[in-house]
Amino acid sequence: MSSVSHLVETVDYDRTKLRIRLLHIGFGAFAKAHVLVFHDEMLRRTASDWGVAVARLNSGADELTGLDEADGLFTVGEMSGDDLFLRQVGAICATVHPKRDGVDALPNRIADPDLAVITLTITEKGYCLKDGRLDEDNPGIRRDLATPDAPSTAIGVLVEGLRRRQAAGLAGLTILSCDNLPANGELCRRAVLDFAARLNPDLAEWIEGNCTFPCSMVDRITPAMTDSSFATLENALGHADRNGILCETFRQWVIEDRFAGPRPDWHLASAEFVEDVAPFEDMKLRMLNGSHSFLAYLGALADKETIADCMADPAFRQAALTLMLNEQAPTLSVPDGVDIKAYAEALIARFENTALHHKTTQIASDGSQKLPQRLLAPIRQHLKDNSPWPLSALAVAAWMLYCCGVSRTGASLPLNDPLSARIGTIVQETDGNAYVDRMLSLSEVFGDDLPGSAAFGSTIKSAYERLLTSDIASVLKA
Repeated sequence: MSSVSHLVETVDYDRTKLRIRLLHIGFGAFAKAHVLVFHDEMLRRTASDWGVAVARLNSGADELTGLDEADGLFTVGEMSGDDLFLRQVGAICATVHPKRDGVDALPNRIADPDLAVITLTITEKGYCLKDGRLDEDNPGIRRDLATPDAPSTAIGVLVEGLRRRQAAGLAGLTILSCDNLPANGELCRRAVLDFAARLNPDLAEWIEGNCTFPCSMVDRITPAMTDSSFATLENALGHADRNGILCETFRQWVIEDRFAGPRPDWHLASAEFVEDVAPFEDMKLRMLNGSHSFLAYLGALADKETIADCMADPAFRQAALTLMLNEQAPTLSVPDGVDIKAYAEALIARFENTALHHKTTQIASDGSQKLPQRLLAPIRQHLKDNSPWPLSALAVAAWMLYCCGVSRTGASLPLNDPLSARIGTIVQETDGNAYVDRMLSLSEVFGDDLPGSAAFGSTIKSAYERLLTSDIASVLKA
């Protein structure tokens, strides 16, 4: 990056006219780089009064206070190679954190008469789901059901806030999930209604009749910020911005057009409102996220630090493209007007972006929750069609080998996963085919069908053996 300060596109709308119409829960790097950028772009193109409040539930209170001290302003740096475009985002009017502001702060914000939309980036874990329904054995859910007026989970907070809206005679809300989950809106709806029904069936009925939970598909590669990232941003700005974020230039947002009330004009910022999000989310989850996981596990095992490092290796690059076109694309209902080959090639170009420093170990986190939709769903289709899936098998086997915690050269690999304790026990107690069999017994990952499939089990074991005994690049070439 150049040492000369870059031109910053500063806020050009009147922030004093903003009132809080949107609440974002789970405010972090991706929300800064995606949801808030779309919203900021909308504000630049309209005279809208749609201001934003942002919230976190657990960690991050100090970061939100730092954002308050900056008057809610932060910088987004969009990177491509050596190019860096800087945007100042000014949509945020307030921040909320229950550990800083009190347990009533967030439910009361949800009950604000001005509020119309809630967006969420709370990760898969935040929905507290099991088999597509609310996990009532989840410790946080049990605690919130016992003390619903002092909630600690996102689901508990949503229901308590909606209860206060109902009690005040206010209109319902649009609750829009922006997490990488298939049918994310339906899953969010199910968790909220299940929780509400346990408390008060009348409340659940009110939520079902007055609130909507659209599905959405989001896409923007946003690596975790590091000291080097902050230094890059400071060098470009000419001053530090600890609230800032770096990301790729590409961004996409596809939203089911089902709103309970007013709808932000996000289409002016290139968001797409559609009748059915499913074909878009399947395409993204399988081709982008599936190949990302493929590269993350195999790359980390081969001591490749970033996705761009993987792309610099011809064996990895070709394998990722082949996975997309030969194994992922055939399982999709491709949306009208989409050139799937061009989409795959565009993904490869995005992965090659050397400015991103998107770490393989970052993408490798929470594998037990990511594999089902990214890799196992298309594998099920291949098993049904009796079609080949060798690279998908390598990805699943690589996840199992990654869970052992050591790369091929002996480097330590972090296991950040909701099932890390159980996986750790399996790693300690078994190896070889016995280890694969125990991993396959994780029903949260593989369901009840795949472990009973001889074709599935034998293919994974064969792939695992190849990874144990051969150089990874050689396995990919083969």
